[in-house]
Amino acid sequence: MSTTIQNMKDIGPMAGGDRAKNESDPVKADYEEGKRFLNNGNLAQAAVSFHNALLGYEERGDKTGLANASNQLGHVCMAKEDYVGAENHYRRSLQLCEEFGDAMSLFTLSKRFVEVYRGQKSYDKAIEACLDLLDTYQKNNDPRGTVELLENMAEIYVEAGTVDKAADTYRTIAKIHRNYKHNSIADSFDEKAREIAAGA
Repeated sequence: MSTTIQNMKDIGPMAGGDRAKNESDPVKADYEEGKRFLNNGNLAQAAVSFHNALLGYEERGDKTGLANASNQLGHVCMAKEDYVGAENHYRRSLQLCEEFGDAMSLFTLSKRFVEVYRGQKSYDKAIEACLDLLDTYQKNNDPRGTVELLENMAEIYVEAGTVDKAADTYRTIAKIHRNYKHNSIADSFDEKAREIAAGA
């Protein structure tokens, strides 16, 4: 009889453990399969899997599962550039997250709506969504998030043909960088503002 004990670092999960767990929960299996298909770019299969998961979560009355499946279907629609479908799925997820009081998910979904409206070329809605997010970044004293959002806003203004607002936004970004002594970065945004204003 052997008395050798296997080293703990050599012990791993049993092969197929996750698969066995998911097979006992077909709804979760559909959801996980959808994520895998989405990551691999197989959008049609991802949509089918997430839709099946959504139906399963609806039958169970699992609102968290519904919110997650709706969110993932929104991602599939975004990848397919179906911005109306994405808006509908994200809106359903948003309503559920509001019901849960899930601030982080609401914040993430708000960023998704900027992308949706931009894809729809609903630039006024995209800017309005950005301004709502800007309040959150400023309340959290997050200059990095503020600058990234302002850059996004400037691009939206350019796409919308309101280059004067884009130039103003780039100047605002430059001021923020100057406040943090990032002078060379600030200069580059001032230059961007001048170029855009000159091209108007």
